[in-house]
Amino acid sequence: MEQSLNRNFFQRLLGLPATSKPLNEDCWKFSDSKLEIDLNSAKELGNAGGAIRIESKELPAKILVFHGTDDKYYAFNNKCTHMGRRIDPVPGTKTIQCCSIGKTLYDYDGKAKAGLGKGKLRQYPVEKSLDKLVIHLSN
Repeated sequence: MEQSLNRNFFQRLLGLPATSKPLNEDCWKFSDSKLEIDLNSAKELGNAGGAIRIESKELPAKILVFHGTDDKYYAFNNKCTHMGRRIDPVPGTKTIQCCSIGKTLYDYDGKAKAGLGKGKLRQYPVEKSLDKLVIHLSN
């Protein structure tokens, strides 16, 4: 059986994600279809398993960014393929899970492994250089 996030019925019913917005909202900027995150300011991404969700009217989509258990960084359109609810990384695993009752589970490639979601999550390329992540949000 796959591990899932510890969320209560009401959190799942309402689609409340486990992942927070960054504590320092100034840790990111967006221009020319590139989302840049300063890792010195986004302390949540410092260790494997850390994650933030970035949501703003200036972005083309809501974005989930996380530091995977494989020590790589990932960025996804923060939208489950089943009901469009937000997604969260599952700590200690190489999976991502929808925050709704259906608990669709995805792998780090964005492919649905369990649950009602179909197809793949939209994943964005991430480049890391020194203390910065650059996420390409263009089509």
